[in-house]
Amino acid sequence: MPETTEQPDRTDRKSATVDPVRTLELLWGPQDRPSRSGLTARAIAAAAIELAGTGGIDAVSMRSVADRLGAATMSLYTHVPGKPALVELMIDTVNGEVYADPDEPARQPDWRAALRLIARRNWELYARHPWLLQIPQGRPVLGPNINRKYEAELHPLDGIGLTDPEMDAVLTTVLVHVQGMARWQAALTADRSGSGEDDEQWWREIEPALAAVMDRAAFPVSGRVGRAVGEQLNSAGDPAASLDFGLDRILDGVERLLAR
Repeated sequence: MPETTEQPDRTDRKSATVDPVRTLELLWGPQDRPSRSGLTARAIAAAAIELAGTGGIDAVSMRSVADRLGAATMSLYTHVPGKPALVELMIDTVNGEVYADPDEPARQPDWRAALRLIARRNWELYARHPWLLQIPQGRPVLGPNINRKYEAELHPLDGIGLTDPEMDAVLTTVLVHVQGMARWQAALTADRSGSGEDDEQWWREIEPALAAVMDRAAFPVSGRVGRAVGEQLNSAGDPAASLDFGLDRILDGVERLLAR
């Protein structure tokens, strides 16, 4: 991802902790209500998302967002208590893009088709907003869009024979798999962009140096498999193909679980 040399401003450091109550009020409250400055929470989130789209999540600070909006930094605090809350608002906002129709997953022919759709929509979300992959997340963001997305993605699993915890575990497994492959794809894209070389050029350049330092006889299995993969893909990797392969194995596992 593009790098930024901007240092966090004092207002970011001052608001480095999350106030969960104020953050929930921000996420669930009216986001189009303007303050005296004319700003709205929605406009602030949109500006932050644009900055993250061009410079990564580190490009987002209260000051940089204010500069983009042509406003004073302190005027943002009327709507957003600080950067941690702003990041949660950004995450919740873009998660509202995943399904134009929240009933789309439930309308699929069966649960397998629904999980494939869910995987594809989340893969597309990360492709549009790779900065999401730069944010370490443990606890979930509890905004309205994420809750609606969770509801939409659970519906196709309801009533097929899974317990409630199993429904959540199946969905989580699919989403974490997608996230992992999307993170790999983002890293490959950054490598290719940064080097100015495609994978074939990179391999032609590095192969002689690798042959000079590595005893291939010491790595018979990995050498054979690596060559086979390289010949098949003609690249350093194919996250989209690995996404499909892994998803098929997950779905097969769910089918075995249902056949208990």
